[in-house]
Amino acid sequence: MTTVHPTAVVHPTAELDDDVEIGPYCIVGANTRIGAGTTLGAHVIIEENTHIGRNNIVYHGAVLGAPPQDRKFKHERSYLKIGDNNWIREYVTIHRASGEEQATVIGDNNFLMAYVHIGHNCTVGDGVVMANSVGVSGHCVIGDGANLGGMAGIHQFTRIGKLAMVGGMSRIVRDVPPFMIVEGSPAEVRGVNVVGLRRAGVPEASRDALRKACRWMFFSELNLSQAIEKIRAEVEMTAELEYLLEFMEQIRQGRNGRALDQPARK
Repeated sequence: MTTVHPTAVVHPTAELDDDVEIGPYCIVGANTRIGAGTTLGAHVIIEENTHIGRNNIVYHGAVLGAPPQDRKFKHERSYLKIGDNNWIREYVTIHRASGEEQATVIGDNNFLMAYVHIGHNCTVGDGVVMANSVGVSGHCVIGDGANLGGMAGIHQFTRIGKLAMVGGMSRIVRDVPPFMIVEGSPAEVRGVNVVGLRRAGVPEASRDALRKACRWMFFSELNLSQAIEKIRAEVEMTAELEYLLEFMEQIRQGRNGRALDQPARK
């Protein structure tokens, strides 16, 4: 049974599935949808054209679906779409997209800690963890299983690869390769996210292949093209390694802006 606290304000066009719980002083705007089992704590604001899936927990003070912080935005219809089983902690802000019929998209099983901000037109995959006060600018893509440390700042149009780990307080201005640990201001690759890979069930052979690839890409005198060629010639291919190489090829070909490809270090 859906429960709406008497102090909450729910727009007549909002769609609430079974077992939704709306807490005190919440505001749920026009043309919104909230899936079964989702709970809103006190003072949560869900703005127009926000679609939230099943079994999410949204803690007090979060603001979801606010207009984008984008000067190009002209109040066109755009969306925020959130999947299932997400934990959205206190005072998280996620903006809907800029551009007619465009959407900011958050996947499933994510953990967004207090004061996280996710800007307009971002895409966040599944199983992502963002620690307190992470700031993600507009048009970013965060891959499945990525882990972003507290107060990390992500520049607009940046990609964070699958199962990457970003150290706390890092300044990310270039794409972060999947499966790697990056840290610093600006951030540099520090090594392979071995612990994250192991927890995700990535086989040992694939972890070893990624270690070799990391060494040749980021800690040798080879440029990116030479490193990719050497890896394809000498390392047994795995699904994770192929994903990494495709990601880096896209960087090399300039499809996704700036590359996190720091000068080689001995």
